[in-house]
Amino acid sequence: MERHNGNGNGHGNGHGLGRGAGRRVLITGGAGFVGSHLADELLAHGYRVRALDNLSEQVHGPDIARPAYLSEDVELMRGDVRDAAAVKRALQGVDAVFHFAAAVGVGQSMYEIERYTDVNNRGTAVLLEALTAAPVERLVVASSMSVYGEGLYCDPDGNPVSPPPRSPEQLGRGDWELYSHGRRLRPMPTPEAKPVVPSSVYALSKLDQELMCLMVGQAYGIPTTALRFFNIYGPRQALSNPYTGVLAIFAARYLNRRPPLVFEDGRQRRDFVSVHDVARACRLALETPQAAGQAFNVGSGRSISVLEVAEQMAQALGIEDLPPEITGKYRAGDIRHCYADISLAQQVLGYRPQVTLSDGLEELVDWIVGQNAYDRVEAAAQELARRGLQR
Repeated sequence: MERHNGNGNGHGNGHGLGRGAGRRVLITGGAGFVGSHLADELLAHGYRVRALDNLSEQVHGPDIARPAYLSEDVELMRGDVRDAAAVKRALQGVDAVFHFAAAVGVGQSMYEIERYTDVNNRGTAVLLEALTAAPVERLVVASSMSVYGEGLYCDPDGNPVSPPPRSPEQLGRGDWELYSHGRRLRPMPTPEAKPVVPSSVYALSKLDQELMCLMVGQAYGIPTTALRFFNIYGPRQALSNPYTGVLAIFAARYLNRRPPLVFEDGRQRRDFVSVHDVARACRLALETPQAAGQAFNVGSGRSISVLEVAEQMAQALGIEDLPPEITGKYRAGDIRHCYADISLAQQVLGYRPQVTLSDGLEELVDWIVGQNAYDRVEAAAQELARRGLQR
């Protein structure tokens, strides 16, 4: 376990929460994949944890029961972040808040526009309005790498370029890469300074969450930090949710003896980060005074193609006879390359990723064994195609 870097014990200055010592932390969406791991991390460091979660069927299944993986030491309050009364109750006696409650999924957000905007944007507004009446000592909001749109690139002369999205005409030709003045661009690690160009309703809602929290936090003297998560994977991911992380989707396909569906040519590059590293970064953001007022990338700092990670997943599962199916199709809102420059989080938070992809996949596979994974990927793809959002 990474040790705290010593910057976060200045609780008295109002900008960092002292380590543990019985401080109570609320996690909205705290019964979910990332929230439950954060709860474990906080409990291990002496915090008391309360979770507010609506136990969404798409994530938790139809039972609407407390997840078995959620620590018994977590105080679970079932409620919706859009319910002002539920939020007010959840905030009672709380020292800090992690705001994780959100509808997640790029593709689905492009047709469930009202729901994503309602849950993500309005839900954040309800929480923030409650915080104006009952301020806390720290607020940390879960943002997303999707706010960048395309990642950072450089041209053949080495100059950094933030390209616009690829046009439907270009994608229709199966020309997947990015160009500037007719010259192909090379992807680079994406820093926080890269201009944000959200290309989906989900991405726009995450940017709205991030900016609203930082804005209101500054206005009301609530030290606030936004964490831009890259592609998170690990145990407890919803295997039957076709809009969840790509590794869980691939696992569900393999477990149902079907090849994973890979869009475009599979060479798009991403940054896959273990949920354990993400939980550690969240705690460091809570405890580090200098994190207030800033947004940080949380990733592994390494990139891998989607095709390569599908092949590694197959190897980890011991499945050698189901090569990934490269569809050559594309979806509205998808980007080509984006992976994290984590130097700011390293410098300010003392964040150091500790879980390698091979070790993380091994842990994920160990957890997957015995899980029920209903493959809903093709149904989700058909819905996107019917709406003209997948071609």
